[in-house]
Amino acid sequence: MSDPVILPSSSAQAQDENRSVIKAAGLIGAATLSSRVLGFIRDMVLARLFGATPAADAFFVAYRIPNLLRELFAEGSMSSAFIPVFTEYHMRRTKRDAWELASAMFTTLLTLVTVITLLGILAAPGIVWVLAPGFHDDTAKLALTALLTRIMFPYLLFISLAALAMGVLNSLRAFAAPALSPVFFNVFIIGCALFLSPTLPEPILGVAIGVVAGGAAQFAMQLPGLSLRGMLFGLRFEPGHPGVRRIGSLMVPSLIGLSVTQVNITVSTILASFFAGGPTYLFYGMRLIQFPLGIFGGALATAILPTLSAQASRGALDELRTTLGFGLRMILFIILPAMLGLILLRQPIVHLFFEHGSFTAADTAATATAVLCYAVGLWAFAGVRIVVAAFYSLQDTRTPALAAVGAVLANLALSFLLMGPLQHAGLALATALAAMLNGGTLIGVLNRRLGGVDWLSVGKSAARVLTASVPVVLACLWVSGLAVWTRPEQWTAKAVMLIVAIGLSVTGYFGAHALMHSEELDVLWGIVRRRTNVKREA
Repeated sequence: MSDPVILPSSSAQAQDENRSVIKAAGLIGAATLSSRVLGFIRDMVLARLFGATPAADAFFVAYRIPNLLRELFAEGSMSSAFIPVFTEYHMRRTKRDAWELASAMFTTLLTLVTVITLLGILAAPGIVWVLAPGFHDDTAKLALTALLTRIMFPYLLFISLAALAMGVLNSLRAFAAPALSPVFFNVFIIGCALFLSPTLPEPILGVAIGVVAGGAAQFAMQLPGLSLRGMLFGLRFEPGHPGVRRIGSLMVPSLIGLSVTQVNITVSTILASFFAGGPTYLFYGMRLIQFPLGIFGGALATAILPTLSAQASRGALDELRTTLGFGLRMILFIILPAMLGLILLRQPIVHLFFEHGSFTAADTAATATAVLCYAVGLWAFAGVRIVVAAFYSLQDTRTPALAAVGAVLANLALSFLLMGPLQHAGLALATALAAMLNGGTLIGVLNRRLGGVDWLSVGKSAARVLTASVPVVLACLWVSGLAVWTRPEQWTAKAVMLIVAIGLSVTGYFGAHALMHSEELDVLWGIVRRRTNVKREA
């Protein structure tokens, strides 16, 4: 296999930027993998302790409320509006100017989200009444959901500040600490579930406390990185700061634009409250989707935004088009086989990870159906993140917002249409279909805006990916059809067979790409060889 590979780029600088994107995505992906593994352990603990009980349904509905606001005000609109503006300040102005912008944004955000958090705590019963209509006939469940919402609302404050810290560090191309911070979030939830919950009259309250403590830890662990780079926030209440005003103007439309998936998931959670266990099945189903989406799709989107922002800032649209096309190709390269694996192994995965304690075989079947319906849209969930990053790098938040409005309306219509015959699974399928609509709309507009992307290369890449996925399909079909999955217990044998399926799929997939001399595999292999050589020389 050749090294170095020639990337499809108009300049050596663009080649280096593509390589830096992949390196950064690899670092973020490795850190995110650690978090996702702990996240799986967390979900296994919660499934064992609470199953799909009324307490679990109450928790997942309550958690959805601050989590949606986090997407809207923190990791969604705020981060995507902040990074392009901060990158411009950092590249074109002094370090002091960049620090003043970050500090002014920190103080403004701290003030705004504190007010929102206090109002949310006060209004929790009314919010829950609106967002969980299926709980109206169960006053105890409704009251528990409201209490959990009040406990978890401060999570919004901590995670908002953590998202701002992540935006500063990512703009400075420091990706490790922000990507590792969710590890602490999961550690606190697991610890509270295991050790605090048994001491409380209502055990699920311990998990809610863990959510808040974990959010605080996510923010705190990024402070040393900010201090090391001279960007530790100061208190500067300047809501009229020109940079803050620009970020605010970009945030307003992107409140909807980047958060369309979370808005649609929230709609699904509201409607799922009409089905016993519905919120829990959708939560665990989306957790499995978030595993590849966070490790690969989210990592690449996070890594590519600073590069796209820098290219847009200096007017290098040819390089931006190249980087965008490269990002789409890498999404297809990783996400499509992951999508096929999840679809074909959904039942064994849910059974192995969650069917313990209070989580029954019926819960496994219902969750696996949700995984299937979500998974058909995995490529759209991931692709939208890359395309939206391109819009935001151009400081255009209006177009994604308009597309998102259409997607949200489509999701609502599809949810009402499909929830009757398919129940909770119909809600998951509606979310996936809405993501496809959103992605298709955005790609069409961006293609016209940029004067085209190298779609021929993207199409060839997709053909190679589909061809190389044949071994993945065969391996997964073989393992999922084994009799071991129908036998009680034998967890070790089941775990071994799942590892065998993944091993055969990965080996066959990369082997097929090697035979086809895939450029995407050459890029990854070239980076691995260079890093290995550097370590040997050191």
